[in-house]
Amino acid sequence: MAILKLLFLINLFLLLPITLDSANTYNVGDPVPLFVDKIGPLHNPSETYKYYELAFCHPDQVTEKKESVGEVLNGDRLANALYDLEFAVNKTRTILCQQKLNKDDVSKFRDAISNDFYYQMYYDDLPLWAYIGKIEDDSWTADGKGQKYFLFTHVKFDALYNGNQVIEIHAFSDPSHVVDVTEDVDVKVEFTYSIFWTETNMLYDSRMERYSRASLLPVLHQSHWFSLVNSIVIIILLMGLLTLLFTRHLKNDLRKWSIGDEDEEKEVGWKYIHGDVFRSPTKLPLFSAVLGCGTQLLTMISVLFALAFLEILYPYNRGALPSSIFVAYILTSAIAGYRSASFCSQYGETGWERSALLTGILFLGPFVFISLTLNILATYHGVTAALPLGTILVIFLVYTLVALPLLILGGMVGPRHKSDPQSSPVTKKGPRDIPSLAWYRKTPAQMFIGGLLPFSAIALELHNLYATIWGYKVYTSPGILLLTFVILIILTAMLSVGLTYFQLAGEDHAWWWRSIMRGGSTAIFMFGYAVFFYFKSDMSGALQTSFFFGYSTCMCYAVFLMLGTVSFQASLLFVQRIYHAVKSE
Repeated sequence: MAILKLLFLINLFLLLPITLDSANTYNVGDPVPLFVDKIGPLHNPSETYKYYELAFCHPDQVTEKKESVGEVLNGDRLANALYDLEFAVNKTRTILCQQKLNKDDVSKFRDAISNDFYYQMYYDDLPLWAYIGKIEDDSWTADGKGQKYFLFTHVKFDALYNGNQVIEIHAFSDPSHVVDVTEDVDVKVEFTYSIFWTETNMLYDSRMERYSRASLLPVLHQSHWFSLVNSIVIIILLMGLLTLLFTRHLKNDLRKWSIGDEDEEKEVGWKYIHGDVFRSPTKLPLFSAVLGCGTQLLTMISVLFALAFLEILYPYNRGALPSSIFVAYILTSAIAGYRSASFCSQYGETGWERSALLTGILFLGPFVFISLTLNILATYHGVTAALPLGTILVIFLVYTLVALPLLILGGMVGPRHKSDPQSSPVTKKGPRDIPSLAWYRKTPAQMFIGGLLPFSAIALELHNLYATIWGYKVYTSPGILLLTFVILIILTAMLSVGLTYFQLAGEDHAWWWRSIMRGGSTAIFMFGYAVFFYFKSDMSGALQTSFFFGYSTCMCYAVFLMLGTVSFQASLLFVQRIYHAVKSE
């Protein structure tokens, strides 16, 4: 009972940033919480540091805000600050602090300015950003040496309120109040701030819309619509080809076989392998694990879309997305174990235990290895992406005490609900030899076709998604993203059915693994586009490069498992349908 209570509290703790979103109310003059978060270069989103890594004004005792697992995973490190921004109280040129910057502090500020560092804060849970300083290329020193670096010393806050609630806030660094940090000399700095309040009619429930408006520009709207039209055209063309295939070839093949025309029967290549198509796939436990992982990830994505449409997930809901992904993955472990064990047990009474074990490590193993490697690198560089040991321990305990039991439970239930794998004559004792195939019938060619067409349909939306993950665009169109995902699944399934038919028509009965490979091959094109996106971006440095390619690899691997599962399931239904319609010889 104590363990169950502990698990319940842990899950409740993880869900807190998702479920709690109460509106804060204030009276005039009440203090409104402001937390400083992190600093980092504009073009390297993974390279962020704690705010007080630079010599900004700080309280005598810096206290870090207690954060959820999701906030820590997101790289947030909130701490208290000296800013006193009282509700609906204007302030002008208020002194924050006066301090002396030594040579080392000046050098750090100059390096930050040269790399376009910004800082991030949260005021009443509203994010705000501003630059640390500026470079003046046209200003030359008296001795003719290079650029000048200036540190902003004054921040202007513009806040909107409605009644007793904060609606909106902006931060602006004042370029007229600067300190020269070009030379490594001690500098005395006076940091100041101002805040001006304006009443608005905007409702509290709409206060996050300004973050959405930044990503709903006409150009982006046009690209969304062009992407959707492109995808729909590809679907229509494929539907036409498949309709032609079924009406002219497949039905004709079934008719020939049903009337028993021996002369015409020779032209029907796929009928000769009816005793081999349902033979157990090679490496059955691994194959079952692929299906288990793919099904789990598909379910997890569906849950995330549901949360987005319920407006539980929205831009800058701090820590909500990492928490949702983590909790959804943990709770869907039962589905992974069930799917894997259920499929494996169709071909034998034993072996489902091994398939369930492989399911638990097939995706998570590489992901954990890459994540721990990146975490060591992040710890070495001192960035906020580094997970504390306590957070790692909590994640390990939750997975061990919740996910593993659910995985085992699903594995135990799966064999009791297995389905009959065969809807055709009993398989023969020995597999038929596969004849020599033309190059376009082999796996590489089918993977190229099966990956290129779905990728071409989602390329534009994929760019927007990458720009959100690795940039500062905010993807605020879950409906368009869901529609794109559905189109991707439909295209993958349609291509899998058509390519499976051509494979069987060549008397090649080894369609199991090939259906996985050609469906998942879209992920290869996605990774290729990730490489292109990186070199077109302004990201740089070993740390950012490692994070980009490490997590892009994990994301593409997850897509491979998901689309491979979709492709196989579509091919399986197609094969069962056509062989169920023929006579048994």
